[in-house]
Amino acid sequence: METATVETSDGVKISARVFTPSSSSSTSVAVVLVHPFTILGGSQGLLRGIAAALAGKGIPAVTFDCRGAGRSSGRPSLTGFAEIQDVVAVCSWTSERFSCRRIVLVGSSAGAPIAGSAVDKIEQVVGYVSLGYPFGLTASILFGRHHDAILKSTKPKLFVMGTKDGFTSVKQLQNKLKSAAGSVETHLLQGVSHFQMEGPAYDEQMADLIASFIQSLEN
Repeated sequence: METATVETSDGVKISARVFTPSSSSSTSVAVVLVHPFTILGGSQGLLRGIAAALAGKGIPAVTFDCRGAGRSSGRPSLTGFAEIQDVVAVCSWTSERFSCRRIVLVGSSAGAPIAGSAVDKIEQVVGYVSLGYPFGLTASILFGRHHDAILKSTKPKLFVMGTKDGFTSVKQLQNKLKSAAGSVETHLLQGVSHFQMEGPAYDEQMADLIASFIQSLEN
C-alpha cells in the first residue's frame, strides 16, 4: 500500500492511500472511494476493506481522508460542499498516478452525496457508485442540496442500499431515482441496515458489486 499527500485548490493537504493490484491490471479503470461523514467519525479507514478487495480483483483503488479527518489538514464542513474540492483533487491526482486511467467514483453514506456532486466536475470519471445514499428527509437537511447534481448527471450510476436502511426507505430511493438521467441501476440488500452495510462483513460484497459495475462499463 502506497501513501500520498494531495493538495486541493484551496491549499488543504489530503492524506491518501493507494491499493495497487499485485499482478498487472486487466482494467483501464481506477476506483476512488469517498468515506462517510467526517463529523460523525468517518475516515478512509472505513473503506480499506473494500479498496483492498478491489485491488485483489485487479482493480486499483484510492482512499483518502477528507479535510479534517485522519491526517488531512483543514476543517470538515457540515454540509459536505467544501469536501467536493477534496474529491476533485484526489481524482485528478489518481488520473496522473495511473496514467490517465478512467475513474469510477464510489461514495459511502454521506460520502455518496459529496461524490455525486463531484461526478460532473471531473472529466475522467466515467461512472458512479453509491453505497447507502442518505436520501431520507432528515439526512436531506444536511445533504439535500447535493441531490440534483447526481440525479441530473448522464454518467452511469449504481445505487446500493440495505432494505432496512435507517436514513432512506426503499420507497424514498425509488422516488428519487425516477427523475435520474442516464443509466441507473439499483441493488438492494434484503434486511440489511445502513451501518451493517458499512461494516467489514459486507466489504467483499461491495467490492464484487463495484467490480461488476466496472465490467458493465467496459462491455
